[in-house]
Amino acid sequence: MINKIKSESMDLLFEAVLTLETVDDCYKFFDDLCTSIELKAFAQRLQVAKQLTEHRVYNSIVNETGASTATISRVNRSLRDGNDGYNIVFDRLKEKGLLNQKGKSNES
Repeated sequence: MINKIKSESMDLLFEAVLTLETVDDCYKFFDDLCTSIELKAFAQRLQVAKQLTEHRVYNSIVNETGASTATISRVNRSLRDGNDGYNIVFDRLKEKGLLNQKGKSNES
C-alpha cells in the first residue's frame, strides 16, 4: 500500500509535516494545505480509530463522532490490516502523556 502513494512530492509533504513544532504550527500549515472538510475528516478518522482501539461498538462511535459505518469499517480495516500507522501515533501520544493506556485522551 505504501508503494502506491510513495513519490517525491509525498516525501516532501511528509518532510514538511515533520518540521512542524507546535500545534499552532500545525493549525497554520494544515489550514493552508487542506479544506476544513478534509481536516475534519482526518480528525474524525483519528477519533474513530481511538474509539475502536477502546473496543467501542459501531453505534456508539456513530453517535459520538458522526462518522458513517463505512468510515468506521474502513478505519477498522486499517487498524487490522494496515501499516500500524494509527498504533504508532497512539503509542507516541501515550509516551507524551496525551493518551492514557486505554487510548483515551487525557483531555476528556
